[in-house]
Amino acid sequence: MSQKDIDHCVRQALTGYLDSLGDTEPKNVHALFVAATERPLFKAVLDRVDGNQSRAAQWLGIHRNTLRRKLAELGLD
Repeated sequence: MSQKDIDHCVRQALTGYLDSLGDTEPKNVHALFVAATERPLFKAVLDRVDGNQSRAAQWLGIHRNTLRRKLAELGLD
């Protein structure tokens, strides 16, 4: 899957969300979308590296302590 494919999937999901709102004005779309994508992203990466948090942090490009904090926030620890 290319970056273009990922962009298309994200745009399609976001467009679907915005369309579902009808005439309702959206609020905090950035925070909503980040929260909606972070959990499955971390789960998928952790699954791929068999739960190895050091490797997962490397794959994600974040510090291991940041990953641990985020996992706790998301209830994935």
